[in-house]
Amino acid sequence: MPAGPTGYVPHMTSGTSSRARALTALLALVLASSLAGSLAAFAPAPASAGGGLRWKDVDTGSDAQFRGLAPVSRKVAWVSGTEGTVLRTIDGGKRWIDVSPGGDTGDLEFRDIEAWDDMHAVILSIGSGGDSRIYRTGNGGRTWTEGFRNRNKQAFYDCLGFWDRRHGLAMSDPVNGTFRILATNDGGKSWTKRKSAGMPPALDGEFGFAASGTCLVTAGDDDAWIASGGTAARVFHSEDRGRTWTVTDTPIRRGDAAGVFSLAVRNTRTLVAVGGDFEKPNARKDTSAYSEDAGTTWTRGGRLGGYRSGAAFLPRTAKTGSPSAGVIAVGPSGTDVSYDVGATWTSVEKGSLDAVECTRDGACWASGSDGRVAVLRGLK
Repeated sequence: MPAGPTGYVPHMTSGTSSRARALTALLALVLASSLAGSLAAFAPAPASAGGGLRWKDVDTGSDAQFRGLAPVSRKVAWVSGTEGTVLRTIDGGKRWIDVSPGGDTGDLEFRDIEAWDDMHAVILSIGSGGDSRIYRTGNGGRTWTEGFRNRNKQAFYDCLGFWDRRHGLAMSDPVNGTFRILATNDGGKSWTKRKSAGMPPALDGEFGFAASGTCLVTAGDDDAWIASGGTAARVFHSEDRGRTWTVTDTPIRRGDAAGVFSLAVRNTRTLVAVGGDFEKPNARKDTSAYSEDAGTTWTRGGRLGGYRSGAAFLPRTAKTGSPSAGVIAVGPSGTDVSYDVGATWTSVEKGSLDAVECTRDGACWASGSDGRVAVLRGLK
């Protein structure tokens, strides 16, 4: 299914009427979100909001929507998004270099990106058929090599994740009744489909969201999780690098445009899920859940400020504690923070953002529409 007007891909499988309702609502949402973002993105947050946290925008010089985000450190970060755009910074966002692949990728949407340093990265484009592709670079984006191009008309790839520089997975919406998983052991140069026998059946009308590159996450040496929406709001878990999976329901709301949009993972036991309904961006009920047993069971979390498309565990600081129980979540209506693994949430500020990721050296980055990229202040 082609991308909706907001850039979300609802991946409906429950009928044309559901698609039409979702796309109509999404058009209204993007107009409202764009206006709200323009007015509120640069407004300073009250000193007490979110414990003093606030976003500081950095100028990318781009008007692309960046749902792909891969910060490496305080200095190095990559973003990817609409119109085949990929940017890289090595000085904390003072200057951005356009490292887009070019060629026939100008109409692609790079919804996910993974990076290990300022030279090595892997990007995923979304879409039906051949629009779903994976590219990699080992020279800072000067050149890109195609590692995968989808040939299955039913497949629609949403996101990818890696354990290390060589081993990773990519996830597609269900094909013939099960979510499709690709695996690489050479850093994205080549990809192999995992056998469907190891994946529990998808429900009719269940799909994934390509909203922030975090519908698939990894931890430890072998664990991976994927999130779903639509007729279900479930989390699938693998302990053997995607060969076999189990699945569990979450208390997050489900619906034509609802479900789990993002997973944040602290270790192989502790996860937070966020989402909601992007047709109702300000609805707060059933928008988060958390698990402390690797996703075997999920507990309803606190109410977020609305639908949220991305979440990440905060780095360890004096404020967040050790081990960090801090989580940050972003979406079109604002940012929220939790200091108790998602049990309760506090508003940080208004303003639209799509994706958020934090680094080991204590930085958190976020990205969104109109070329917006921001770094989090007030962590110390």
